[in-house]
Amino acid sequence: MTESTTMTDRFDGSTAASDAGAPSALSQSAAAVKGSGSTEADTTIRPSSESEPLSPLAAVARMSMTVRWVVVSVITLPLVAVLATPLVVWGWGFHWVDLGLLLGMYLLTGLGITVGFHRLFTHRSFETSMPVKFVLGVLGSMTVQGSLLEWVALHRRHHQYSDAEGDPHSPFHGMDHGVRGVLRGFWHAHVGWIVRPGPFELDRYVTDLRQSPTLRFVDATFAVWVALGLLIPAAVGGVLTGSWAGALTGLIWGGPVRIFLVHHITWSVNSACHIWGSQPFETNDESRDNLLFGLLAWGEGWHNAHHAFPTSARHGLAWWQLDVSYWFIWVLARLGLVWKVKLPSREAQLRRRRATA
Repeated sequence: MTESTTMTDRFDGSTAASDAGAPSALSQSAAAVKGSGSTEADTTIRPSSESEPLSPLAAVARMSMTVRWVVVSVITLPLVAVLATPLVVWGWGFHWVDLGLLLGMYLLTGLGITVGFHRLFTHRSFETSMPVKFVLGVLGSMTVQGSLLEWVALHRRHHQYSDAEGDPHSPFHGMDHGVRGVLRGFWHAHVGWIVRPGPFELDRYVTDLRQSPTLRFVDATFAVWVALGLLIPAAVGGVLTGSWAGALTGLIWGGPVRIFLVHHITWSVNSACHIWGSQPFETNDESRDNLLFGLLAWGEGWHNAHHAFPTSARHGLAWWQLDVSYWFIWVLARLGLVWKVKLPSREAQLRRRRATA
């Protein structure tokens, strides 16, 4: 491997959100990008006097236990219900083949989002060949979270305006005061923003990706990949069991149930990881590291670290923070399939670390 294709590129964090060759729309607004290593004044919302009503963030701080329990309940109860269902129907509606299809499709399509849509296409945390890009784009599309270009554009806008006006799914901006406002904000960040999209002029965020005919093709054929994500587990289930019943249960568990789990956990990064967790690094937003979603979302839950170093291929920067997505990138790099993997230097991490972390 030549010097130009080394395993990792260390960066100092000062240009973390606007690396060389970034889309012009993002470069022009680099000063507004949150978590990019800039030295902007703290934009955290705070009450200006004791007589004023609590701001959303102050309400979170003062009533954190109530908010935290509601957030945990909203997130975990549907997950518990879905995960408990196999125990109820084991033997007649759920078998080992179905379990393998559920976990296998969850892993593959989840990595399509975390490694493909997010770390590669949105933040260009590493470089790879077009065949690998194609496969990751297809796997990410199978999660039914939107087409490739739409997903990337929305996420780039999120980083540009994180937790400020213009952020598509901040739990804070535009909220009412008090606990009710906090819960409404959480719901908006979790799923409400999907049914009430804003006029975001997204095309300008993906001018770089539109230059690739292959990526335009993956984006334009989004419905094909969604259908394929349903047909594959059905076909595998039918072949392995030799029955139509096996095809049906394979479809159910490897299709809609898997999609629900991936959706719910991805949305939780948008919502819970801006409300609940630790903040070891200085950023200009409310992003937080969350252990639960660090595990369930293949490393995406180390969200404060991600907003501190957006172009880093590794989000779990501490030795104990499991980051399955980075492990996958690391394996691909060892195989020579990806290169120029970006990681923040130790010095950059120390500069951004909070004094109390």
